[in-house]
Amino acid sequence: MTATRTAEELQALAERASGELAEATTDEAIRWAVEQFGDDLIVASNMQDAVLVDIVTKVKSDIDVLFLETGYHFAETLGVRDAVATIYPDVRIVNAQAEQSVAEQDAEYGPKLHDRDPNQCCHLRKVVPLQNTLAGYSCWITGVRRVDAPTRANTPIVTWDDRNGLVKVNPIAAWTDDEFNGYIDEHGILQNPLVHEGYLSIGCAPCTAKVAPGADPRSGRWAGKSKTECGLHA
Repeated sequence: MTATRTAEELQALAERASGELAEATTDEAIRWAVEQFGDDLIVASNMQDAVLVDIVTKVKSDIDVLFLETGYHFAETLGVRDAVATIYPDVRIVNAQAEQSVAEQDAEYGPKLHDRDPNQCCHLRKVVPLQNTLAGYSCWITGVRRVDAPTRANTPIVTWDDRNGLVKVNPIAAWTDDEFNGYIDEHGILQNPLVHEGYLSIGCAPCTAKVAPGADPRSGRWAGKSKTECGLHA
């Protein structure tokens, strides 16, 4: 654990690293994060696959892995989460949950809030739990890639996450789909079985659909709505 640093110190560190590590390799970015933050970092995973967990544990095996337990996940996604805990025994799964259960949310806001107001539903079940969890860390590592969506095209390797008040590291930001899928194949990485059924961007079950052949992978999220992000990274 590193000594506690102020938000101003962390922001200055992130801004320096943003330039110094702009062209960093995945391994260089992860090693920088581990050297700077030790146990004071957390790795985010939506459990679509274990790629990010795998590459980080090669540098530091005992990491905290953040999973947003929204109450709306596919059974297969929860299965991947549980499998990650078995395959990587030193990993600590941190299940970030909303303040209300789905039933309590339905009672206050009405059923199927995700259909009527998906932004509010994401805020309650993803954004707030994320913020509450990240408040206990100085750095988080994400699997965001520039090819994921137009909104992510300029994703830096290291940045200051002003919304959540900590350093954000995106070590695979520059990876192409071929590089990503090649890593899975080469290393036999655990992957959500729904991917092979056509679900190329997996979120909560009510808001995730199969993607048409050749279509943008993110088109399966909130299909038919103008919404493209849950608010975690944009």
